[in-house]
This record gives sequence, C-alpha cells and structure tokens, in this order.
Amino acid sequence: MKKEIRTLLILAAGFAACFFLPMGNERFRGAILESLSLVRWYAREHVLLCLVPAFFIAGAIGVFVQQGAVMKYLGATANKVVAYGVASVSGTILAVCSCTVLPLFAGIYRMGAGLGPATAFLYSGPAINVLAIILTARILGVEMGIARAVGAIVFSVVIGLSMHFIFRREELAKAAAQPVMPEADGPTRPLWKNGLFFASMVGILVFANFAKTDPPSAVYLYRWWIVGALGLMLAAMIVRWFKRDELNEWVTGSWGFAKQILPLLLFGVLVAGFLLGTPDGQGVIPQKWVEQALGGNSFQSNFLAAIAGAFMYFATLTEVPILRGLMDAGMGKGPALALLLAGPALSLPNMLVIRSVMGTKKTAVYVALVVVMATGSGVLYGWLF
Repeated sequence: MKKEIRTLLILAAGFAACFFLPMGNERFRGAILESLSLVRWYAREHVLLCLVPAFFIAGAIGVFVQQGAVMKYLGATANKVVAYGVASVSGTILAVCSCTVLPLFAGIYRMGAGLGPATAFLYSGPAINVLAIILTARILGVEMGIARAVGAIVFSVVIGLSMHFIFRREELAKAAAQPVMPEADGPTRPLWKNGLFFASMVGILVFANFAKTDPPSAVYLYRWWIVGALGLMLAAMIVRWFKRDELNEWVTGSWGFAKQILPLLLFGVLVAGFLLGTPDGQGVIPQKWVEQALGGNSFQSNFLAAIAGAFMYFATLTEVPILRGLMDAGMGKGPALALLLAGPALSLPNMLVIRSVMGTKKTAVYVALVVVMATGSGVLYGWLF
C-alpha cells in the first residue's frame, strides 16, 4: 500500500509540474532553450571525441588489464606512495573534463582499485590539466596558475586519503573479501603490447581533444594527422594481436559503461543548462545573482563560488575565459580560485554518474570534501593576495 501511495504522489507531483509550467515567463522559456542548446553542444563536441574513446579505454581496462595488477598498485592495501602518486598526477597526461574521466574512474574502481586512489584519480583527471594551468597563468596571473596547480595536486591526495579514512571499515572489509589475485589473471600478452595498445587509445583521446591556443600550437595544427596515425596503429594491433572473443568482451564491456553513464550525463547537462545557462545565455538562475554573490573575498563568496563551480559544467579550458569575465564584473581572487579548484573536477552530470558507481553516501562525502577544501583555499588565497 505504501508503495502505491508513493507512486500516486510521484504521478501527482509530475502532473502538477506539467500543469503549472510557466510557459508565459520569458526567462523560463529562455532557460529551456539554453538547456537544449547546451545538450546539443555537448553531444556534438564531447560525445564522439571524448566519451566514445573513454568508453573503449574503460572497457579495455576491464578486459585486458589483469585485476591483480590493479589491486597491487591501486588496491586498498597497495603501497600508498605509489598509489596516490600515480593517481594524483594522472591529469597531466589525460587532460580530460569532469565527464570524460568518469568511464575511466568506473573502470579502475570496479577492477578493485581502493576508494582512496580511485577518488584521487577522479579528482586529478580533470583538475591537473597542463594546458589549463598554463592558460590560467597567462590570463588570470602567474600566482593564480601556480595556486591552481599546487592546489589540485594537494587536493587529489588529501581527498583520496580522507575518503579512505572515512570509509576505512568498508575498505578493510573489501580488501579482506578480495581474493589474492596473481598479476597474470587475464589474457596473456607481453607488457609492451598492452602498453602500446593503451598508449594509442589514450593518445587518440588526448590529441583529438587538444585545445586551441592563441596562436595555435604545432600540435593543434597537426592533431588530426596524429590521431589518424594512432588510429591506423590501433587498427593494426587489433587485427594482429587480439582474438575474436577478446574483442567481443571489449565491445560488450565498453557498451556496458556507455549504457550506464551516457544517459545520466545527457540528463545532467540538460538540467545544468536549464539552471545556469551557457556562456552565451542565461538559465533560470539570473547571472547577475551569481556575479553579485561572488564579489569580494568573504567566506560566503568563496563558499558560493565553490558551490557554483561544483554544479556548473565546464568543458576543458572554458573555465578560464568565463572566470576572466566574472573577475572583470567584480569577482574576488579568492572565489575565482575556489571555483577553479571545484569546477573542472565536479559538475551536476558528474555527480549523477559518480552516485551510480559508488553510491549516494560516498558521493555526498566526496562532493563535500571538494567544496570545503575549495572554500578554504579561496579564503586563504584571497587573504594572501
């Protein structure tokens, strides 16, 4: 009976929402158009070039990487220096956004990586982007670029260690329940072959999404030639080194990640666009409210900047020109750093997917750690500079 009443209430709420839609309100209609515009842009710019390669890399991790190796270097009982060292600097290689990192995070987490190293990787993947840090230093100042780089590396380690400590009982139980796995528990293939295979896929992901600079770099100008060469090399390796059943497992694993992650991402982008709009238009929340709330270097402005950054979606490098505009409108340096440390690593779409991978409680703690640390860093930076 309770279940039926709950269903009735949900249906009634949905009907009321449809019945009272404020279609006559210009801002509401504009927010709908902005949400559709953002999800259209996301589908065009990120799904094919970012997410599809990431899905295949995540699927390959599940099929071709030995579980024993993952547990040895990233597991709950792994050497902490190695585990957090690798996880905290992964973003310098990947240079991915808060959504593209999700299939990779899900892949290593399901393979047995400890919660601490996995969440350190989850944060560092989009946060420690060399190009973004250089662009930050050029446009927002050298001290801001240095603060962002140091803060992102420190954040990834502290967040990972904090997650491990907070959920240490679950981690210990997880480690005790996992059997001792030999490193050669998957398809036997020389290490150099697996290395080239993964390097080619990561290379395609990185160079296909290589950001444009002013003036354009040589890598940017020739990126499609590089991607084409890597694609041909990958195709040759697939034909010569892999069996049909392995390839079927790979495709099945990749499709599993796509089914789980892509619908949540698209829905999250749609909602984020409706609430906060796009760089070219406003959502249902007026942009003036955001600008007014982020002025100065008070605790409130830093906290609101961290919250805003956590829920907004930033494509790689777009956060820098957006912040330049906000700072020109009166945003303080502290809130700017707080948004830089929270924004690229989190977004509403990102949160929805993380919740599906590690549950509501762990996701809430992870988001809270990012917001609190970003707020504190912003307050300190604003006080110093």
